[in-house]
Amino acid sequence: MAQIESFWKKLLPFKRISPVDRYGIKVVTSPAELAVQEYLPSEIKYVLAVRPSRFETFRKILEDGYGIGVRTVEKTPERVLKAVDRISRESQANTVIPWLPDLLRKEDLPIFSEAELRAAEARGVNLYEEARTILAERHEFRKIILIDLHNRCVGPELQKVMAEVNADLYPLSIDAIVHRVIFDNAHTRTEVAQSVIKALLLVGPIAHVLEHFLSGLGKVFAASVDDVLAEVAELFALRGSGFTWRQLIKRSRILIPVFILATYGAFQVEPLIQSGKIAWAGVVFGLSAVALSLTTAIQSIGMYRQSYLKLVKEGKLKLQTGQSLMGLALRQDFTNPARLGLFVGAFCSPLAAASVFVFQPEMASNGWVLALLGSTESVVAGATVIGSTRLERWLFRRKVNRALHGMVFRA
Repeated sequence: MAQIESFWKKLLPFKRISPVDRYGIKVVTSPAELAVQEYLPSEIKYVLAVRPSRFETFRKILEDGYGIGVRTVEKTPERVLKAVDRISRESQANTVIPWLPDLLRKEDLPIFSEAELRAAEARGVNLYEEARTILAERHEFRKIILIDLHNRCVGPELQKVMAEVNADLYPLSIDAIVHRVIFDNAHTRTEVAQSVIKALLLVGPIAHVLEHFLSGLGKVFAASVDDVLAEVAELFALRGSGFTWRQLIKRSRILIPVFILATYGAFQVEPLIQSGKIAWAGVVFGLSAVALSLTTAIQSIGMYRQSYLKLVKEGKLKLQTGQSLMGLALRQDFTNPARLGLFVGAFCSPLAAASVFVFQPEMASNGWVLALLGSTESVVAGATVIGSTRLERWLFRRKVNRALHGMVFRA
């Protein structure tokens, strides 16, 4: 067994996430760098704009041999993830929005009922202590720090300066913190490489053999298997988020007729090709490949809507002007980049399949190509996950630029 595990680790060398806290750091070490602000990290640029007098303070710090760095977490600390997960499960109907942003932004504790506190205590969980853990760690996600380049200590005066700097930075960082926590709390494991290798090493060869054994059978297999695998993963993800098996079984009732309909559609692909309706064949193949995934995704939004309805009835959530239960459910679900990518991929799948069928008709019988087309939504979801860190950084820079523009406008 150990030899088999070693073989697959060498074959699929995916990067493992470190169980300890890991940080990324960008450092400014020279006073000359302050003069070229377009190259400064966004965080430093922002805190300098908030208090222009800070420019001289930073210049002196750099001249004294210190570096000024921006430190960001690569992954939410496990203790914070556990605290968020416990509060979400025990008291907030498996939701994270809006109680987490309110906790971080206003230090407003979630509403816990006496029954919830007692039930959690019986399981060894103190909900107030979990909330305090989140608050204690909130400044560690995105922080401006001093780096002692000459192995000297950082004195109390400099510590006070940096505390003021981070107090100015923190309000701008809250949305990025919430995004990071929700993303990591979703336990997402989707990656483009995994999707491609799954398609090529597992689904592709089987679909290729079936297609050449009986034309059309490989298409049915390629269109169906990714959805089945995705649904199994979805069930365990939702179970891990706190939903009960009863809720999941109820949710699965509609999936059987959807699966039957999708399978029927997949069986119609080859007859459509034979009748010369190539583009329609591609569209039907793409729709058949994403029907189950799209249905489960829509159902998940519905489950979150029910969770928010429960919170409203319990008096734990008051809808603000312009807010709706569906809007909150969509925000909760789409904050997970894998879910957002799945929706985008589901709409891309019919178009991608139709394009291949029309412009490369010989590929419509290639099992590997069929497997990739059948996994379009998974591939796009994986790409969204991988790109989410860059997207988060881009959104933060955009927010900084808007804030800076507002300062200039007010001035």
